[in-house]
Amino acid sequence: MPGYGTKPPHEGSGLLPWSWAEEQLSAAKNYWVATNGAGSQPHLSPVWAVWDGERLLFSCAVNSRKARNLRADPRCTISTEGAMNPVIVEGAAILVSGMAARRVLLDGMNKKYETEIPEDFLAPDKNCVFAVSPARAYGLKHDDFEGSPTRWTFTPNPAEKGQM
Repeated sequence: MPGYGTKPPHEGSGLLPWSWAEEQLSAAKNYWVATNGAGSQPHLSPVWAVWDGERLLFSCAVNSRKARNLRADPRCTISTEGAMNPVIVEGAAILVSGMAARRVLLDGMNKKYETEIPEDFLAPDKNCVFAVSPARAYGLKHDDFEGSPTRWTFTPNPAEKGQM
């Protein structure tokens, strides 16, 4: 973060471990999803999501602007809700069609948000389910702004080139 007074990795507290980022991704209640619309117009929307240990899963209505944007251009950015200890994930949203992964989202949301979302929520004609595996991620601790900024880079998973 040139110009912000941050220290290099060998100074300050050092880089954050990926396990710290996963804790933030798991614990967050709300997330912001940024997509690219027609003509590259940005779109930002809050969602509920579940971190399954490898990717963020979230849903949206089939004809929502978010879904239309992601079907046209799967590149997106997702951030945890708080600016105090944010984790920002960049990746490509993969449309999830398999029932097992859709079930992971539904079960995870019911547990995490203490809800009883019914099974018909998974109906593909009502809601899209997207999975975003990080290509890059960024995080920092507010109380250690100068020493903690960290970037993680991931090798793309070749299996995630299309629908799941």
